[in-house]
Amino acid sequence: MRLFRLERIQDLPIELDQAWEFFSTPANLGCITPDWLYFDIRCALPERMFAGQIIEYRIRLGPLFSVRWITEITHVEEQRSFVDEQRFGPFRFWHHLHVFERIPNGARMTDRVHYGLGLGVLGNILERSYVRPRLEAIFDHRAQTLRERFGSME
Repeated sequence: MRLFRLERIQDLPIELDQAWEFFSTPANLGCITPDWLYFDIRCALPERMFAGQIIEYRIRLGPLFSVRWITEITHVEEQRSFVDEQRFGPFRFWHHLHVFERIPNGARMTDRVHYGLGLGVLGNILERSYVRPRLEAIFDHRAQTLRERFGSME
């Protein structure tokens, strides 16, 4: 299985503790997810995420096809980073590292996603033609939503 990587960096004009507060609140995930995914959290959420937390949701992959996705928050380093990993869902492998840093006049967020589809050559074709463009669109939407909510460093 080939692993793919997507990395995004976004600087926001907010304090590190404000960035951490927003991203460590599991309910905020829905605010930054595009409507076209029909993101539906299917479990009770605590106020704060924690290592070992399981989150169950459904997303839509196509016009009539939705899938159950279960992730686990596997690591949390307060105000520095956390990791979510897929346990069941559309990927054969999913590891998403979120890193937070204090920078002059704001906070930097880095998302580093490693993912794999399996399926050999078909998986590579699907990654290029469908999966990668969708992931890029999700992170583009997220960046725009965060700029609208918190402002821009530009």
